[in-house]
Amino acid sequence: TMAAATEALSRVADVEIDDSGVFKYVLVRVRAAGGPGKDVVRGHGWAEYHADIYEQTARELAQQGLGCECLGGGRLSHRPEERKIHVYGYSVGFGRADHSVTTEKLKAEYPDYEITWADEGY
Repeated sequence: TMAAATEALSRVADVEIDDSGVFKYVLVRVRAAGGPGKDVVRGHGWAEYHADIYEQTARELAQQGLGCECLGGGRLSHRPEERKIHVYGYSVGFGRADHSVTTEKLKAEYPDYEITWADEGY
């Protein structure tokens, strides 16, 4: 049902990133079948490639009956001791994510942080 799909979507965290370090991230549009969608940020240091993060995310979402597409990628520099996150760079495979969207998502999740972004850098 549409209600079930919307509920599944609401359970998907907007942001899941590592606690610290510099790592790759992807911006993913998650969709309930035939229903609403939302964009989420996933960033992890274990990933050698942006696709590694996207594929794991897609698998997890599929188990909940949700589809997704990758909107692009980049890098995050997360410095918790300074309460700073910097969003930059791009993904060779997926292209550059809209870092301004990512920044808004991060600001909601880390309201006491200074969050900046730039299009340059790899």
